[in-house]
Amino acid sequence: MRVTQSMLANNTLRHISESYGRMAKTQEQLSTGKKISRPSDDPVVAMKGMTYRTNLTEVEQYKRNLSEAYNWMENSDAALDKATSVMQRIRELTVQASNGTLEDSQREIIAKEVGQLKEHLVSIANTQVAGKFIFNGNDTTAKPVDLNASKVSTNGNPVELELSKGIKIAVNIDPRNVFTLTPDGLFGDITALENTLNSTNPANVDSFLGKLDKHINNLVSERAELGARYNRVELIDERVSEQEVIANRILSDNEDADIERVITDLKMQETVHRAALGVGSRIMQPTLMDFLR
Repeated sequence: MRVTQSMLANNTLRHISESYGRMAKTQEQLSTGKKISRPSDDPVVAMKGMTYRTNLTEVEQYKRNLSEAYNWMENSDAALDKATSVMQRIRELTVQASNGTLEDSQREIIAKEVGQLKEHLVSIANTQVAGKFIFNGNDTTAKPVDLNASKVSTNGNPVELELSKGIKIAVNIDPRNVFTLTPDGLFGDITALENTLNSTNPANVDSFLGKLDKHINNLVSERAELGARYNRVELIDERVSEQEVIANRILSDNEDADIERVITDLKMQETVHRAALGVGSRIMQPTLMDFLR
């Protein structure tokens, strides 16, 4: 086969162009830190990257759900703690009022304090977090307790958040176990105690002690049940945090370029490219046409 000067020149230019292309791809990897910039570079890496990125997105959403769960549960626990303290104070006042030597004016003062504590319990029951009532089941837009309208929440539907794949945890408490308005309920008994203290002939004030103890126990039990769920949420949080680390590592292994290797490849390609340019300059020597003047 006859090899001409133009064939040598064209082949040299083609190889130099290919060398430029390889250098451009390596420089792109170095600047972006990624193995590929488009799916056509490596379809397998691209498909795996989509799967890994979806898994990482799910884990990140679980982290946000966990933050919301902590917000609900910690505020609920704090509210129940305050409610327990209020009930213990009401019990102390009841013990004090059961003393038969108290005068009517003294019992009236105690009754007024009990009334104020009852109002404080209402404000606790109407606790809001980010504009949502946390003690009204899944109806978070309605006020759970309104004694003026004789309204107390009966919505016991749980507020569930998905904290891991297929795992949903209720982050609220059942208000029907704590804040009730029935005659033997929390607010019903406190109202009856207040009325008894305001009566001219109070009797059996000490009979409310057992009722108050029952409500305190209900608060403690509900708080303990919430605490058990909180402990599980912490365990799930640890697991999700580990999954986040693993998902980031797998995604990095799949997509991130080995910078040390990329730099080495770039240096080698620069050396080869310089050699190719040098050889090309020697191949493209003057021809007979250059001497025909």
